[in-house]
This record gives sequence, C-alpha cells and structure tokens, in this order.
Amino acid sequence: MSERRRYAQAQIMDAEGMRRSITRMAHEVLERNKGLTGVVLVGIKTRGAVLAARMAERLQQIEGERPPVFSLDARPYRDDLDVARVERLPVPGLDVRERTVVLVDDVLFTGRTVRAALDAVMASGRARMVQLAVLIDRGHRELPIRPDFVGKNVPTSRDESIAVCFVETDAEDGVWILRRRQRGM
Repeated sequence: MSERRRYAQAQIMDAEGMRRSITRMAHEVLERNKGLTGVVLVGIKTRGAVLAARMAERLQQIEGERPPVFSLDARPYRDDLDVARVERLPVPGLDVRERTVVLVDDVLFTGRTVRAALDAVMASGRARMVQLAVLIDRGHRELPIRPDFVGKNVPTSRDESIAVCFVETDAEDGVWILRRRQRGM
C-alpha cells in the first residue's frame, strides 16, 4: 500500500472508473470545442500533467489526432506560498494566442492552484478561451472558480483529503478519501 493511502477511509474510484471518467471528459472536450482545432491541454504538475497526457491519448483514440500537451508548475504563481525569489516565466514552448487552453488538474479544492495556473497561462499570451478539467471536484472553493469538465464530484469535509494515484507516479490507479492524520501517527 502506498504512503498516500496509509490513511485511506474509502476508495471512491478504481482504475476502471478513472478510465471511464477520462473517456467521458475527453468526449466532453470534443463536444464543447467542436473538435480539437486550436485546442491545447495544459496539465498542472504533477498529477494534472499525467491526467492531461491520458486525456490526450484518449482524444487521439477517439478523434485520430492528439492535441499538444504541456506541463505547468503553478507554484511560482501561488499567492499563499513564499516563492518571491522564484522567477515567474512562461511555460516553455506554450503559445496560447488564439488557442483554447484546457487547464487540467487532478483535484479541485480551494481554487488557489487553478488561479495560479491561470496567471502562468496568461504569462504565455492571451488565450482565446481557457477551460478547466478536473478528475475530482471536492468543493470548498475560496475563489470563484468552476470546472467545465469534471470526472466526479466528491463532497468532503475540510478534515478529509483526496489522494489521486496514477500508475505513472504512484504505481497504481485509484482515488481515495483520506482521513486527517492524527498527531503521533
């Protein structure tokens, strides 16, 4: 069992559930954008980037073409972390001008990471449109951010967290609700 799942209360999505959600989200991206012309996927590191790559794979299987995929580190743009000494640079190779950016992340919680990622995307130019795709929306927003594409809505308490695991990063696929770690554990 992975360290991330050590405090698991319940598994809410297995590998097959993740595959189905990603497939549905890929179809929704195609429908909303009437194909892939001008669409680029930008995954928020780490697991959002894995999810973006999987969505691109699925889009290729469905549509016969693969959209460009980029990985984005939003930490330098966070307003709640002390990263003042980190230079805020555009994503290398990402040209968003006149493109539809689908920003991809594994879990949407307060919205602060997405806000930071939006700043990073805007540093790369003025996109025609930015859409948000998340595998899990757990609520508790602190900013007015709403996803366009959601794999699963999972209401949680603030004392819980969500662990999304991918084979690429965690040696297994699945999503778990975690209980808050108790002192001394």
